[in-house]
Amino acid sequence: MEPQNIRYGRTPHTEKLKWVNHMVKLMDNQFRIPGTNFRFGLDPILGFLPVAGDLASFGMSAMLVMTMARHGASGKLVTLMLLNIALDTVIGSIPVLGNIFDFFFKANERNVRLLTRHYEEGRYQGSGKGIIVGVLIGIVLLFILLIWVLWELAEWIYGQLAAIF
Repeated sequence: MEPQNIRYGRTPHTEKLKWVNHMVKLMDNQFRIPGTNFRFGLDPILGFLPVAGDLASFGMSAMLVMTMARHGASGKLVTLMLLNIALDTVIGSIPVLGNIFDFFFKANERNVRLLTRHYEEGRYQGSGKGIIVGVLIGIVLLFILLIWVLWELAEWIYGQLAAIF
């Protein structure tokens, strides 16, 4: 599937949001498996780097959501976007299963589709500054959840290895 571009109509933020399309393509659809239409980006590749890769991917997704919130996404829309990146981050942190999941669940692309529908339905609200604090709190909570899940996973793996040796 080709990456979907955001169609903003005539808003003063069109130029500022072009980088969102670029980053979404880089994270979710930059590469194609030869002979197929299957596309993937840096997100699943970063998932192969334990902890650091998941944190980097989460950070980029969080920046994209903050940018979209700053440019008119509603509180409900931002909540849905945060749920997408939370799901991507939590399940993506699971070894092997998470890596496979990351190739198919493209949270950033899903968020762009949500934003596109938001603009096409005429719900564009302008600044969105009122929800930035909520987004920041949500991102911090998701980050804490990610660290906790990774900690629990590391303890479990350590326990399994200690039982073997």
